[in-house]
Amino acid sequence: MKRLSNSELKSSFLAWQCRLRQMAMRDHGGTPMPGFRPRVSSLKGEILMPEMTILLMPEQPEESTAFFKFQLQKTNDHRQAFEAGLKYLAADFYQLPELFSDEITAVFAKGSSLAERMIKLKMVLLDFDQYAQRYRMACAVKRLKARDISREASLWHNRLFNPNLGNDAEVLSFRPNWKSAMAEPWPG
Repeated sequence: MKRLSNSELKSSFLAWQCRLRQMAMRDHGGTPMPGFRPRVSSLKGEILMPEMTILLMPEQPEESTAFFKFQLQKTNDHRQAFEAGLKYLAADFYQLPELFSDEITAVFAKGSSLAERMIKLKMVLLDFDQYAQRYRMACAVKRLKARDISREASLWHNRLFNPNLGNDAEVLSFRPNWKSAMAEPWPG
């Protein structure tokens, strides 16, 4: 894989992720695409998960979190909340990649042994691959606390797709080390 500057790689990755998410929301009913389901490995190369669905975190997630929460709490008809959320995400939510941070989150069931293992490792490799584009990055892993806005944003976003997601779910944060991250091919 070819090496990019840190800022180029970050910008390229976020733009690619936003494009994939626009396609998923607009053309595939919100179904996760392979490009936002990276393989997770230890730094020694042991595969921990063949795929893990991840979320991109907006720099300021308060507005979208409030919208998702309102939609889910205003009706008992989950389909209605899902459709409103999907419309919101398909509109311009992913239009400007620069409005997203490089924090990646993933939601796990309470007591997940995989989540615990990743927390103990402190660093994992995420391998993304779709449409002949690949990214590989080492990421610092941490558990998000109960009142963390990224945790709340992740839970309310995921509840659009899984209404049974409880407040006791584990939410992990992954922060890429852009110095060691790689992409193939070079963005152009």
